[in-house]
Amino acid sequence: MADDIGPILRKWHYSANDMNVRLIQGEDGRQKLQLRLDLGLLQMELDGRPDGRRPHHFESYYSYYLHKSRLAEKEEARSLNLTPFDCWLLQQEAIQLYHRYVALMRLGDFGRVLRDTKRNLKLFDFVSSHSSNETIIWSFEQYRPYVIMMNTRAAVSQCMEFQDYNKALEQIRKGRSRLRRFYRMHGEKAGDERVELELLQEWAVEIRSKRPISDRDQLARELRRAVRSEDYERAALLRDMIFELEKSINPVKSESGFNSAQEEDNP
Repeated sequence: MADDIGPILRKWHYSANDMNVRLIQGEDGRQKLQLRLDLGLLQMELDGRPDGRRPHHFESYYSYYLHKSRLAEKEEARSLNLTPFDCWLLQQEAIQLYHRYVALMRLGDFGRVLRDTKRNLKLFDFVSSHSSNETIIWSFEQYRPYVIMMNTRAAVSQCMEFQDYNKALEQIRKGRSRLRRFYRMHGEKAGDERVELELLQEWAVEIRSKRPISDRDQLARELRRAVRSEDYERAALLRDMIFELEKSINPVKSESGFNSAQEEDNP
């Protein structure tokens, strides 16, 4: 039968130890994303809803309910109240995006991962603002740490493509700050595990180990060691060297003074 996907599955071996993902050319001429599962495969659109549907002629259910919310506020001066069924539709859509951004991460399409993770985070905010059911709200919020981590991973991976170590570390710092804020707000519900925080911290350590040390950073480290060992003659020499280096790079900033001995080794 033409509908039998058996020949496709036999050509595409399933590996239980890896994420089996690929891009294929669809009959409509557009690329499609396929995710191989043990019993079959998922095929997703790269843009819009992964299943290609347009609920109520909108790009997504989220877009549709966002439109309804704005109309309610503008025309009726009230806030939209999502029903449990509304939230179920939104949750199924969020799960579709989850499958897509996990697969896209494997392919290194970090721009689309950022797009889909941001969309799900906005969706969580939307449900929190437009549902009065705490159980339903938590059914979305419980996944926020994971989505924040994936969003941060995509942002950091983009930076690392250009070997921008400092920006990558700054993205990790922001991600960890968002995670800590979540755990402060939902500590009891979230439990004691902080897996996402630990993973980002481990990644930061790895990036720092790979980051090249600039001449200024190397001099600053030597200056701190000289101060700790009370070798003030060498410390004065190193301080002058750093001043001259900063002066050559940024004359205006160097005139304002600095305190290299008190700087941190890591951002």
